[in-house]
Amino acid sequence: MIVKNILSSAYLFTMPSSEDARGSFVKSYSETQLKKAGIDFTLRESYFSFSKKDVIRGMHFQLPPHQHSKVVFCPIGAILDVIVDLRKDSPTYLQCLAHELSAENKRAIYIPEGFAHGFKSLTDDALTYYLVSSEYNKEHDTGIRYDTIGFDWGVAKPVISARDLSFVSMREFESPF
Repeated sequence: MIVKNILSSAYLFTMPSSEDARGSFVKSYSETQLKKAGIDFTLRESYFSFSKKDVIRGMHFQLPPHQHSKVVFCPIGAILDVIVDLRKDSPTYLQCLAHELSAENKRAIYIPEGFAHGFKSLTDDALTYYLVSSEYNKEHDTGIRYDTIGFDWGVAKPVISARDLSFVSMREFESPF
């Protein structure tokens, strides 16, 4: 597993994989390998989404005391994964970073507590898979409006949910992290 610290305790890594005449095999989660890389992550819930091309989902997170860290990867298609550090005492506070995650590159991203997360689908029917350290809590689930984080999404007419459009702007957001 190749691991790279990309933004103050957020990590990009390549999932171990192999290919042969039958196809491919990818290990999406290994607690031992993550711990060796310095990532302390406990899996509590997992889910996935399918998205059409130019869909933007985000920027999501859960508020304390139900905050969570995530491991995100894209086993079918490709996404542009985007994170923003919302931790007030972090040296990368309010910094934004994007990486392509795809079936082809077999990359995953570890997103620690206190980060907002979203993505843009680069392909039709992109499957985004989430491993999450806490269970969903509706009252603490929220986000920041995607177009206020200082990031160019590179799409003129994105497909976005009404919920994601209802989030407060980055300027209006008071971070509890």
